[in-house]
Amino acid sequence: MAKIAFIGLGNMGGPMAANLLKAGHSVSVFDLNPAAVESLKAQGAGSGDTAQAIAADADFVVSMLPASKHVRGLYLGTDTAKGLIEVVKAGCLLIDCSTIDADSARAVAEAAAAKGLEFIDSPVSGGTAGAAAGTLTFICGGTDAAFEKARTVLANMGVNIFHAGGPGAGQVAKICNNMLLSVLMVGTSEALSLGIDHGLDPKVLSDIMKVSSGGNWTLEKYNPCPGVMENVPSSKGYQGGFMVDLMVKDLGLSQEAALSSQSSTPMGALARSLYVSHARAGNGPRDFSSIFEHFAKGDKA
Repeated sequence: MAKIAFIGLGNMGGPMAANLLKAGHSVSVFDLNPAAVESLKAQGAGSGDTAQAIAADADFVVSMLPASKHVRGLYLGTDTAKGLIEVVKAGCLLIDCSTIDADSARAVAEAAAAKGLEFIDSPVSGGTAGAAAGTLTFICGGTDAAFEKARTVLANMGVNIFHAGGPGAGQVAKICNNMLLSVLMVGTSEALSLGIDHGLDPKVLSDIMKVSSGGNWTLEKYNPCPGVMENVPSSKGYQGGFMVDLMVKDLGLSQEAALSSQSSTPMGALARSLYVSHARAGNGPRDFSSIFEHFAKGDKA
């Protein structure tokens, strides 16, 4: 079993770290939220006053952070703290599971390589339910050797582990996936609202579309209409899950990537506009399936 430093214990990171503990690894954690740290300590994790302190003697570092600036700061350093590439021991593998821009992932990988270290960008798909169940999908960018080494840890947190290519490739694949997810969620919400407006039962309509040509992941796993599916955010006041603000961030990354490659992504651009409007209406902290309310009569958006 490995000695792992886990940094970032939010809605995704906390359950992921817990699954590493369940697998028998020695896990030390750090987060700016003391309550999140205490929760993991109660499950058997160690902790430290800084990320640098718990990473110094780790075999693996795993991070799950909100944005590119946080990942760059953690690994490359800030005005007030050394980057982890300056403090970890030789042979330590750095695994970042955040969703960030590919250029930032490549910059960290290049800086790590200059120190003789390997860095894997490994964003995840599967949401908070997948994080808790240990069924996440990991989409990795890095060298073949680093990927094979990372699998030994990632397999304790997920069931699908892909090697998308070199440094940054995991991030590109992830933003393509999330752009498609946003389009599917908007389209599903629009279709369900149309049916409801014509008197259809949304559960019956969902069952019909699930096994018809409109079937998709949002209908099967994450229905956006309240009361149709148990244990999803739409039936819990759109609490938990994947925040609108994070979807806005990811869609911004997708459009930056589209600009850099001159790719045509009109549906992604429209989805971003809808989610930005939804966030500006005060829905940023709610689950992204709350976009359903944008189309429902008497909506809050």
